[in-house]
Amino acid sequence: MDLTRIRKNIDDLDSMIITLLAKRSDLVSAAGQLKKNEKGVRDPKRVEQVIERVRARAVEKGLDPEIAERTYRAIIACFIDKELLELSKEKRPQMQGTGGLK
Repeated sequence: MDLTRIRKNIDDLDSMIITLLAKRSDLVSAAGQLKKNEKGVRDPKRVEQVIERVRARAVEKGLDPEIAERTYRAIIACFIDKELLELSKEKRPQMQGTGGLK
């Protein structure tokens, strides 16, 4: 396989990854709707469960588990930021209606 074909395959995989990240984003937003506070969003126990599962799956698939963990920690951090932003937007209208007091 030549470099051009390899790059095309990588580009195709990147497209699939973006599609999957968009689906994950939708699910994260749906889960975030059910969380009441920052503690629920950050949930370190859940993060570690995800990392443990991802590392095991990486080993099964022949991927260095360190690469999988670092990648997922970055993904999780981005989605936590997204959830926290959405949580703050949800609370803002409620606080405005109470004169800023809650």
